[in-house]
Order: sequence, then C-alpha cells, then structure tokens
Amino acid sequence: MLFDSSFLQNWRVELKRMNEGKEGPHYRYPNSLISLLATVHAYLLPYRQLEGFLRMMSVHIKRIRDIVPDFTTIWWRIEKMKINIDPKVNPERDDIVLTVDSTGIKVTNRGEWILDKWKNKRIRKGFIKIDIALDIKTKKIISMSVTREDVHDGKMLKELVEGVSQNCDIEKILADGAYDSIDNFRYLDEMKIAQLSM
Repeated sequence: MLFDSSFLQNWRVELKRMNEGKEGPHYRYPNSLISLLATVHAYLLPYRQLEGFLRMMSVHIKRIRDIVPDFTTIWWRIEKMKINIDPKVNPERDDIVLTVDSTGIKVTNRGEWILDKWKNKRIRKGFIKIDIALDIKTKKIISMSVTREDVHDGKMLKELVEGVSQNCDIEKILADGAYDSIDNFRYLDEMKIAQLSM
C-alpha cells in the first residue's frame, strides 16, 4: 500500500480547488486525505479507530493537529467518494507469515535548505514513520503504528506483533536488519514465532 502524502504538501491548493464555486459549507479536508483514510479503513481500522489513528498522526503533523475530523465526518466523506479498494480482507486465519517494515511520510520542508547549504546533519528532516505488518499471502496490512522519525524500527516490532496476534497465529516474520535486537529475538522466541531475515 502506498501512502500518499499529497494531502500534506498540497493541502491549501487542493482545498481551494475543491471549494471553488461550491455552495454551502466549504470542505475542510482534501480528497487525498480522505483517500488515505479510506484505504486504512478498508484494510485495517473501523471508523472510530480511524479517528484515533488520525489523532495519533496529528501529534506529529502540526497542520492537522487542531482540525482532526470526527469519525462521522470521515464516514460521510468516504461514503461520498468512489474509491476502488479490494474488500476481501480476512486477517482472522491461522498460521500467517508476516513481513514488517516502515515507511516515512514527509510532513514539512523543515531543514532542507540548511542541510543542503551547511551540510548540518543535526537538523531533522520532518518525517513521521509508519511501521507496517503485512500478511505475505493476502498482501494486506493487518497492523500498523505511527511514530516520530527518531523512533527506531526495532522498538516497534512487539507492538506490531501484538496487534496481529490478537486475531490470528503468526508462524513466521520476515524483517530486515533494522528489527534485529536481542530483545526482539527473545520476544519472538517466547511467542514461538520464527524470524527470517530479508
């Protein structure tokens, strides 16, 4: 699943285009944000939890901090859009094989000029990180978490596994070296989950 960060980069431009000539109350949230939420809803979270997911993201994204939509608004906007997403998602089955990885969403241009001009390595680039657990067979996301850019991937493995193990048994996990640690190896051993390096 590709996370579209255009709702952050083009927020004002997209809203201006959507509200041009619109009668009645103006839209407060761009369609690109609603498309992202619709994808997360289809693959993972019900509407009430989707609001919580967005609130968790808003801790790290100043632009949406004070205007997170409630779950009713999210539902209403998603229902109005035509979004083609495969609804055949069934995470409740036994002996799945997971792969875990993280992706970043750029939330600001903070530090880009300073990095380029002065080569200052201490300036953070302004990302949030989304750690994802994917079912290898169905190619569906079945667990995720949102963190700051400075949270190491390895610290999120336990949370991802616990999010999946509530619904199904995990046979193996595929992960890259970022998730290698003694604590993680010990945890997976206790859970009787085999870890394979990618």
